[in-house]
Amino acid sequence: MTDAELRQRCHTILPGHRQPSAAETFGAMAAWCEANKVAHDVYGDGELIQSFEQKIAALLGFPAGVFCMTGTMTQVTALRLACAERGSTLVGLHPTAHILKHERGNHQLLGHFHALQIGDPFRPWTLQDLQVLPERLGAVSLELPAREIGGQCPGWDELRAIKTWCREQRIHLHMDGARLWETAAAYGKPLHEICAGFDSVYVSLYKGIGGLGGAVLLGGDAFVARAAEWFRRQGGNVIHRTPYVVSAAMQFDARLAAMPDYHRRTVALYDTLRAYPRLTPNPARPHASLLHLHMPVNRDRATDIRNAFAERHGVWLFNRAGHAQLPGHSVTEWYVGDNLLALSDDRLREILALWCADLGADLAAASNL
Repeated sequence: MTDAELRQRCHTILPGHRQPSAAETFGAMAAWCEANKVAHDVYGDGELIQSFEQKIAALLGFPAGVFCMTGTMTQVTALRLACAERGSTLVGLHPTAHILKHERGNHQLLGHFHALQIGDPFRPWTLQDLQVLPERLGAVSLELPAREIGGQCPGWDELRAIKTWCREQRIHLHMDGARLWETAAAYGKPLHEICAGFDSVYVSLYKGIGGLGGAVLLGGDAFVARAAEWFRRQGGNVIHRTPYVVSAAMQFDARLAAMPDYHRRTVALYDTLRAYPRLTPNPARPHASLLHLHMPVNRDRATDIRNAFAERHGVWLFNRAGHAQLPGHSVTEWYVGDNLLALSDDRLREILALWCADLGADLAAASNL
């Protein structure tokens, strides 16, 4: 049985949002289109997509925004254009940046720019990390929140200092805001205030929002217009963006309105986890409505325990485990969404107690080998 099949058989799933079936999704989209008299865009020209782009731009405090099919295309294009404007092909990236870890060298192989790593792999990069680089950078990218390190963010004063330095040094400051929506509640700031001082921002329409896919790039009018042309050059000019935009637009306001609730649930979750020391959260306090949980067993054992737990209890604990830095340990990501929001505190504690008992039994068995 595959992981997906086992997960589907569970009646309780801890991370993320409820995942509707394809039929449910398309049915809801059709009803929303009918109610709102939606017509297809043609190559990005249409009332729905253009008004949605402008809505997000206004929300984040930018003059313009443009839809793109993928965040992968969006980000390297934005940074390529930033480098061309600033006269340097060097871009500063955190060692865990999505571009470095998940995009198969596209920035190099497609000739977009050259990357320099900034800072430590286990915390957000700082102004001091940026200042020690002797090279003249065309751009730097800051991920808010940084997914690969548990959703960590720089402190508010640190973020302001980074913005000021980049402006003074004429370095294009780009935000990887794939999960920006989850950060506003943690910072306690409106989205436009978080984005102020960034030259460009990328946001996802499916991470957190729940759309079928797609992204939006925000920036100045001329910058966004050039990016739109480069998206076409790279094969992103599909004739109808309507399905992606509808799937995001129809739930956009409700998802944003729920973000404070997800953050409050995350804060409460941290309080609950203190009673279960075999599950160690990172960061030590929530920076967004996602976190990493470190477990005292290796990745394969963590996965075996998860699968046995799912078969025995009908509860899906996590989606994927990875190797942790410490040998014999593993780490998984929890995105705090509708699933944990709907789960009672008593039921959550019951599940955590059973999970930790399984982890303890595994450790005891291993020590007797």
